[in-house]
Amino acid sequence: MRQLRRTPDFAALNPGYMLRLLLGVSTSRIEAMARKQTSRQTAAALDRAQELIYDAWEAGTAKRRMALARQALAISPHCGDAYVILAQHAKPGSDSELEFWRQGVAAGEAALGKSGFDDYAGHFWGFLETRPYMRARLGLAMVLWRREERVEAVAHLHEMLRLNPNDNQGVRYILAAYLVELGRDRELAGLLNEYPDDGAAAWTYTAALLGFRRDGDCAASRKLLAEACASNEYVPGYLLGESKMPPRNPDLIGMGDASEAVNFVFEFGKGWIGTPGALEWLRANCPHKASRKSHRAIGRG
Repeated sequence: MRQLRRTPDFAALNPGYMLRLLLGVSTSRIEAMARKQTSRQTAAALDRAQELIYDAWEAGTAKRRMALARQALAISPHCGDAYVILAQHAKPGSDSELEFWRQGVAAGEAALGKSGFDDYAGHFWGFLETRPYMRARLGLAMVLWRREERVEAVAHLHEMLRLNPNDNQGVRYILAAYLVELGRDRELAGLLNEYPDDGAAAWTYTAALLGFRRDGDCAASRKLLAEACASNEYVPGYLLGESKMPPRNPDLIGMGDASEAVNFVFEFGKGWIGTPGALEWLRANCPHKASRKSHRAIGRG
């Protein structure tokens, strides 16, 4: 008897075969439909995870916040804010702290995708879905700075300002303080020029210091210093040690008041102290006012 050979069951070999046959659509179309469905499921999972993060922010204990963050990650590994919470509760200076920040940035990148960066560049933070990424990247930059990985820290901050030049997070102030301390005056000048109307002490006193570094004690640098002193009369007293610094940076600051001056010295003091002759120049050219506020009052902003 002649043996018959069975025709291969293409439907069994390729589960999409019958679907394509019935619908009359191409393989690429079916694959695109599958990707779209997967994308919707991924986005829905991330939304559920983010709801847990909102609960975590309101939780009364660190243990509860961390538990909710881990639950969020079990739902979606793209939940950048979950890593932010874990990083904030990790041991300061530990490798795990750094790794959580890096994972937060990676999760934020994955959540946004290339299209997100292309679409939102220049307007980040204005879109809610970018904020976990921006929070994680700022935390990473600051931890890198504390670990003395200065070049990478500064690069992160520059890129954040490119993505979000409106700078809702105050990244420019952190970057300016780092550049002052590093002596990267050309970059600092470019940064100051990007925000010419900023009247914060961090900007006016930094412009004055840059003028002194470049030109020494001259009419132009003294003019910048006079403008700085007018923006906040308390800064010289704290820089020169005539007003006693509180033990910690204030939680809130007010423009032109003692809390802003304290914050300025915490963030920019090293740059002034490290500039030869700067404090003597400040003492000689800037009338100043000592603060009589208590440490506790300043600490509360």
